[in-house]
Amino acid sequence: MIVVVIIGILAAIAYPSYTSYMMRGYRSQAEQLMSEIGSRQVQYMLDARQYNATIGSGGLNVANKDGWTCTTNCTNTHYTVAVTLVVGPPPAFFVTATPTGTQVADGTLYLNATTTGTYSEGQKTRTAGDLKW
Repeated sequence: MIVVVIIGILAAIAYPSYTSYMMRGYRSQAEQLMSEIGSRQVQYMLDARQYNATIGSGGLNVANKDGWTCTTNCTNTHYTVAVTLVVGPPPAFFVTATPTGTQVADGTLYLNATTTGTYSEGQKTRTAGDLKW
């Protein structure tokens, strides 16, 4: 009986830690994709003299990988990543990763935007926790 109690206590401690670890891992995947999109946008700007709101084929050509499905936006079971173009001059963009499902508590991620979704060059923000990536 004591063994069952000890296992129960260990499980009660370990499960929240495990879910927190998984949430950080999914956030990291979204951050990596957002950074790749930012790099592709810079390349696209050099080639076409404009930014592109389409992430998949016909736009930035970010391939489907690591569970992401990319068309206009990229989606997986935890996030939807989208590009928003900012009318210039100068032209600009920001990338938003909106959490879905169990990831909602982690907050929305922004690249080149504040936590209110307003363009801000070089900002990496999040709407939960410490507000940072």
